[in-house]
Amino acid sequence: LGTASLGDKTMVDALEPAIDALREGVEAGRSLPEALDLATQAAEAGMRATTPLQARKGRASYLGERSVGHQDPGATSTALIIRALQRAITAGS
Repeated sequence: LGTASLGDKTMVDALEPAIDALREGVEAGRSLPEALDLATQAAEAGMRATTPLQARKGRASYLGERSVGHQDPGATSTALIIRALQRAITAGS
């Protein structure tokens, strides 16, 4: 993931909270589907939180202030992938 950090308006803004929520859910003894649901919720919240940010990394950073007010596509695709994984695993249980 390179040098991107939470708040840079990248996929990390969805991925990091999802990983943290998944870890916390598993450590709290939740089932995998329950922990994945928490991860999905965290990823989607992180995705939405990118809207007011100015991109500091990646292609969107070239837009400068024009990136403000738009959800980050990397965070959006990451949240969609996590949601798809959650649905696939939940459907199989």
